[in-house]
Amino acid sequence: MPGVVMRTVAVSSRYGSPQARQASTDEMRLPPKTYYRTATVGGHAIFYREAGDPARPTIVLLHGFPSTSHEFRELIPLLSQDYHVVAPDYLGSGYSDHPDPNVQPYTFDRLADAMQDFLDVLGLKRYTLYMTDFGGPVGFRLMERDPKAVEAIIVQNANCYLEGLTPARQTYFRRAHDDRSPEGVAFVYDRTGADSIINQQYLRDVPPERREIMNPDSWASDLGFLTTEKDRKIQVQLLQDYQNNIDRYPAWQAVLREHQFPALIVWGKNDQGFIAPGAEAYLRDLPHAELHLIDAGHFAVEEKPAEIAAYVLNFMKSRER
Repeated sequence: MPGVVMRTVAVSSRYGSPQARQASTDEMRLPPKTYYRTATVGGHAIFYREAGDPARPTIVLLHGFPSTSHEFRELIPLLSQDYHVVAPDYLGSGYSDHPDPNVQPYTFDRLADAMQDFLDVLGLKRYTLYMTDFGGPVGFRLMERDPKAVEAIIVQNANCYLEGLTPARQTYFRRAHDDRSPEGVAFVYDRTGADSIINQQYLRDVPPERREIMNPDSWASDLGFLTTEKDRKIQVQLLQDYQNNIDRYPAWQAVLREHQFPALIVWGKNDQGFIAPGAEAYLRDLPHAELHLIDAGHFAVEEKPAEIAAYVLNFMKSRER
């Protein structure tokens, strides 16, 4: 065009070249993609989330009640930049198969059997166990069966001591186990309903002024898997079986004393169900464990995923030095 001088301008921005853009991406340390997979275990499909480099140490995330692996959706990207992370849905939970509870009742032994087979199918020979809530009884059974496979444990509001249960909570689990009358079953069945899951699980420990941090997708996801009487009965049977976990506490404590697993205990201290003395009690059998009581409730991983991830990463990396 007449009167117009065309010239090339060198772009000084650090993002001006593909190499610079790649450097910027590297600095951001974007998390690897999470994959959503299914493994066939004992003739049943077990759904799991997987992320990170399989050549790195593996962390197995064991979810609680009434949750699924969805519970770890924010934690997984924070850990998978440095570690291989696997988070399964238990048999009867989430996207895994839900075999009929009227044919074979659900117990924690059955969940642990399926999880052991799942780990074998994936070829995971060594791993760190991250346990929360129901993940404790499942994880401790795995430790009993193959302690050499467990490189370390991370305990997040997963109880193994009577100190962690209020007298009212102990009475609840005993009644759930012993009272199989229609009234007793209805008492437990109520724990699987919407009001109980939302208000007595997810929001119970969270002050009203902080509830906007609680993602409603959490309980919506759980309730989506509890729409039928059969699915609710699965969870009822597990709550009825929970007393058998309490009865095994002394044996699990003996496993901890014998094997002295490297341990991180990061516990929501506002948990009204599994109270903070249960976290502190671990130090009796694991005196070298690292303990952090954080300002969160039972669903600490929903409230403080970044804080928990920081503790987990520091713990894992300290073991590599």
